[in-house]
Amino acid sequence: MNRIKLFLPLILSLTVFTFSASALELPDSFNVPGGVMVIPLQQENAATPHAEFRGQRVMVLFDGSRWLAILGLPLKLKPGEYFLDTVTDGKKHQYRIDLVGKKYPVQRLTIKNKRKVEPTGKDLIKITKDREIIAAAFVTWSQNPQPPLRFDLPVKGYFSSQFGLVRYYNDSPRPRRHSALDIAASTGTPIYAPADAIVVSTGEYFFTGGTIFLDHGQGLLTTYNHLSKIDVTPGMRIGRGQKIGDVGMTGRVTGPHLHWGVILNRTFVDPMPFVRPQSLADNQAHIEKLQRATGGS
Repeated sequence: MNRIKLFLPLILSLTVFTFSASALELPDSFNVPGGVMVIPLQQENAATPHAEFRGQRVMVLFDGSRWLAILGLPLKLKPGEYFLDTVTDGKKHQYRIDLVGKKYPVQRLTIKNKRKVEPTGKDLIKITKDREIIAAAFVTWSQNPQPPLRFDLPVKGYFSSQFGLVRYYNDSPRPRRHSALDIAASTGTPIYAPADAIVVSTGEYFFTGGTIFLDHGQGLLTTYNHLSKIDVTPGMRIGRGQKIGDVGMTGRVTGPHLHWGVILNRTFVDPMPFVRPQSLADNQAHIEKLQRATGGS
């Protein structure tokens, strides 16, 4: 169970507990790098608190009886002591977070297109422009009082690469962290919005290929990479289950798949704590059906 200590003029402590799903559908809470934490806030009035973590604004929701902070923990954080800061009507509170370590597996990939590992000078110009556009989408904040916190999987398929992997491309000595969940599926497989959202941006980028950013509110974004087709445009309001594009293998890839990322308070976090159990069960049934059809185990 995750433990969080609250510091006030009189030092108090509290324990994170499981909330009733009848109030809000909350993500699973894990105090590890790349995890998500649901933190109850000590409030003396009904005013909306402002919360920050390491200088970044944090989502705050009211569950019907209390305020909750929904915090994304960056992958790069080392185990140790960190603090969530809140301000309500000028009163400052501080919540201590004891981050525990998590060891992510190593993955070694061979990329046939060498330019995707060692870009040319011309490629670097495009990469720089791409990063500027992506950075602008990354910092989106919209004031949605109750963003959706449980998602459907955007596509059914095998989880080919988990979040957090330490990746080496073509035996490069410098590892990169995998900041999303990869779902393997054939090129042209439809991709659906996992929850209600507004389209922030779309584009074709050097590393991520066909890309969509969706805004779900209060710094919660999802991104979809390597698409072969994009069916939405910036500014569109889309509903849960609406088709947004097709799986592809554009950008830096080893095969067709969807690279699905979740961003919270400007950091990539593991998508799995947000996925509805029923969606996972449906996906497992889909995989078992494929296995029976192909004679696989």
